[in-house]
Amino acid sequence: MPSDHCVSHAPATGGLAAAPAGYRALLRSREFAGLYAGFTLTAAAATLSGFALGTIVDRQTGSPFLTAVTMYGATFATVLGALTLMSVADGRRPRRTLVALQCLTLAGVAAQAVPGIPLTVRFALLLLLGFFQSLGTGTRMGLLAEVVPVSAYALARSLINITSGGTAILGYAVGALALRYTSPRGLIGVASALAALSLVVVATTVRERTIRLTRRPGLRQTWTTNAALFSHPGRRALLLNLWVPNGLIVGCEALFISYAPRDAGTLLAAGSAGMLLGDLAVGRLLTAERRRRHAFALRLLLAVPYLLFAFSPPVAVVAAAVFVSGIGFAATLPLQEALLELTPEAVRGQVQGVESAGRMTCQGLGAAIAGGAAQYLAPGVTITVVALLSAAVTLASRPYVARARATADEWADGARARNRR
Repeated sequence: MPSDHCVSHAPATGGLAAAPAGYRALLRSREFAGLYAGFTLTAAAATLSGFALGTIVDRQTGSPFLTAVTMYGATFATVLGALTLMSVADGRRPRRTLVALQCLTLAGVAAQAVPGIPLTVRFALLLLLGFFQSLGTGTRMGLLAEVVPVSAYALARSLINITSGGTAILGYAVGALALRYTSPRGLIGVASALAALSLVVVATTVRERTIRLTRRPGLRQTWTTNAALFSHPGRRALLLNLWVPNGLIVGCEALFISYAPRDAGTLLAAGSAGMLLGDLAVGRLLTAERRRRHAFALRLLLAVPYLLFAFSPPVAVVAAAVFVSGIGFAATLPLQEALLELTPEAVRGQVQGVESAGRMTCQGLGAAIAGGAAQYLAPGVTITVVALLSAAVTLASRPYVARARATADEWADGARARNRR
């Protein structure tokens, strides 16, 4: 990784010259609109294909464990991309890299529609898809940091986060409805068509950028950059808070079915609605300074409402608590802004890819930890304990996050001073 002192925050060129006033202003940028549309189509394809594969495996095996692994197991493969080849996200030709990764994703999704393939092959394809999707996320986020100015980054991520949650909710609903009229293989065909459309959108809207690091991407470069990333105490503190509290609360959500089988859908919907509202309000309505001031409160908000589960309140109260907690997921926005400020431009794609892969992996681990604990404790007690752990991590790491944000502010001020000269 280049020295920390070489970080620069000049406005992005070729995209938006200044911070836009809102989402519509962002979408007027052809490149951002292309990246956004490509992300949305890819997310929709992943949701539909995951739902279809889960249905296929459930019908073939009747195993809840294998079904769950089929639907969510690809998230564990994202960490493999972060540890091995994530440096490709900062290669000299990011557009070409993203198009190539989209082609591999399309091939992996389409291959699942082949009739009669063994389950082992299906699982291998899932891991391969998760691996390449993590690299694609890093490349896409690296391009995003170049397409929009730093001052608009939180707004852009807010829109992407909102779309991600909405796409998942809508995708599962559409998938369940579609399976009444078509087979799971037919649904995978639809997912393949969406992946193909995403490929076309990215290829026709995103331009190539050549001002990138000169080192050859690969395993050695990935490890070197990751080692530098985790050696910096400020970045470590930010990644810890982006990963652990979030992942533990997802573990709480994973117990909704065990806690209230008849009302689990209501609770999951309440959490998703809160998350969408939080990303919208924090990303769209708050200034960067106000986001920084409210970051700690949002991180606590993520966990504290779940303490109500210890008292077994009525479902309406529980749903309200889950909704309020969902707003706290918006704490990722100010933390991601600070991480961007502390990241040299030459490796922004890899660092953001590592952040995304680590967050998804910790969510899977959080679900596994909560599920394992619930084998010995009542679901409500387990949810309370896991939420307490989330709050404890947030409280214990607060001084380190504050120092990281102060360092990020100093670097940003220095960059603005250099740009004025």
